[in-house]
This record gives sequence, structure tokens and C-alpha cells, in this order.
Amino acid sequence: MAIRPPENWRAGIAEEARELAAGALDPECACMAQLYPESLLRATEDALHAFEKDVHALVAPFDEQVFDTIKRVVQRLNAVNEDEQHGGAGYATDEREQLCEYIDQTLSEHGIDVAALAAKNGMGRAEITDAWRDW
Repeated sequence: MAIRPPENWRAGIAEEARELAAGALDPECACMAQLYPESLLRATEDALHAFEKDVHALVAPFDEQVFDTIKRVVQRLNAVNEDEQHGGAGYATDEREQLCEYIDQTLSEHGIDVAALAAKNGMGRAEITDAWRDW
């Protein structure tokens, strides 16, 4: 199963904490906890969990159903990214790539041919979230 991006981000926070504790990292260079506050991690997890439930509910889906599922997760992630409770933290380039890859992998693991779906709809595989994505 695909690893949710917040798991990667939590691992980065833990690694940075270990480096700080060992004196291998200057505290002024530590930024992971600020980039990924717990509120952002939890909200992202919630959005991805809802997406996983939506994907598992798809049975022999039509393209429209798959795109509706993608649209819902992207809109949830848009709301997370725009939420002020995260103190200005949000998704940057690396996070966007991880989230898009997670969406692709989750759909693929459920038997959806993402490349074919995208091609049938006149787009590249990496563009399946673009119509709704603000992050």
C-alpha cells in the first residue's frame, strides 16, 4: 500500500529531532516541525483517509466517478492548505509531488489504469489533479 505523505513528513521531523539531540544539526537550521505542524499532518491524514474510503467504494467505475473521487480529495487538500490554523504552513513543491503520487498510487492499487484514464481524457498522467488543485 502507498505510504501517506504525512508519514514521510513525520519521519523527517523525527530524523531532524535526532540530529538536533546528537548535536549534528544547528538549531537555527531546524525547520521540519514548523513546515509540518501537527494540525497540518492530521488534517492531511483525514483528507487522505476519506479519499481511500472513496476509492474503495468504487466498483467498476466510469471515468466520471474516478474524476469525482479525485476532485473530492483535491478539494479537501485545498481546504487543508488554506486553513489558517496551520500557522502559514502548507504544501510546497515537494509536498504537492508526494500528494499527487499518493493519489496516483492509491488509484492504481485499486486497479484503475491512471495512464489510460488520463490519456482517454486528453491529459498526461501527472495532470489528473490539475483541474481542481490550488496547492
